[in-house]
Amino acid sequence: MSLPRDTGLGLLRQMIGIRRFEEKCAELYSAGKIRGFLHLYIGEEAIAAGVMPHLTPDDAVVATYREHGHALARGIPAGSVMAEMYGKQEGCSRGRGGSMHLFDASRRFYGGNAIVGGGLPIAVGLALADKMLKRNRVTACFFGEGAVAEGEFHESMNLAALWKLPVLFLCENNLYAMGTALWRSESDTDLVTKAASYNMAAETVDGMDAEAVWEAARKATETIRRLSVPYFLELRTYRFRAHSMFDAELYRSKREVEQWKQYCPIASHIERLQKRRELTPLDVQGLEAGVAREVAEAVAFAEAGTWEPVEDLEKDVYARSAVPDGV
Repeated sequence: MSLPRDTGLGLLRQMIGIRRFEEKCAELYSAGKIRGFLHLYIGEEAIAAGVMPHLTPDDAVVATYREHGHALARGIPAGSVMAEMYGKQEGCSRGRGGSMHLFDASRRFYGGNAIVGGGLPIAVGLALADKMLKRNRVTACFFGEGAVAEGEFHESMNLAALWKLPVLFLCENNLYAMGTALWRSESDTDLVTKAASYNMAAETVDGMDAEAVWEAARKATETIRRLSVPYFLELRTYRFRAHSMFDAELYRSKREVEQWKQYCPIASHIERLQKRRELTPLDVQGLEAGVAREVAEAVAFAEAGTWEPVEDLEKDVYARSAVPDGV
């Protein structure tokens, strides 16, 4: 398979953008600018980059807590995402969500969900609404392999298949969930067989290969739109950083991580494009320079952002009582 040059360059630009954004987030976290939890997408960029081009503005996206890459690829401005990381009210969730709760209704981006598997029933509900209203849309639902052990996974898969709902289930299998190896939590580690048992199309994809992800997502979204049925993709990938910034990472060896870095989706994609003579070192320099400016502008936007006033502390949290004072 060989994609058009513009498509290949677009995938590279998106992956570099996500990688550099995430690296800056790690730096800012260490500097105390970003607080709370921070789950980085470094190593998994090919998935978001390969899937999003096949979704229209009317389609919905439901993500997991490792969703910075999903949000950026969906088109949420980097400044809006960075401001949310800072907790500033200019952020996409007005500074109230932080890293795990990015949200943008205007782009039909419904989370960031901190609960493992929590986005799956939401995705089924969104797809059910679309089907009932006869709208030819796709709901893309990203989740990690740890969610496969949750009840919501099986309930959602069953209902999506039973009701023939247009959901694209995207399992980002990075082998370790939080810190538990897949083989320790699943008696059958072939995740495709679990999805297939619900009578839906299911396949495994090399999640470190942007072009393979792009092609699999194209096939899946076309099938969903044509037949209004669910589709499952297991995207085998690997995160190069710890689960979160608090993770001591005692469950895997440094040697294993270094071995997986040999399959870096960005480096391998650059090599492929260069072999096809579709990319030069100057092209890469240009892409990197553009991304560097974008990240710098995002940080400047977040730094210049404002804190929500204390007077708004109860806004959207508590409802004012209609009972008169003194009653």
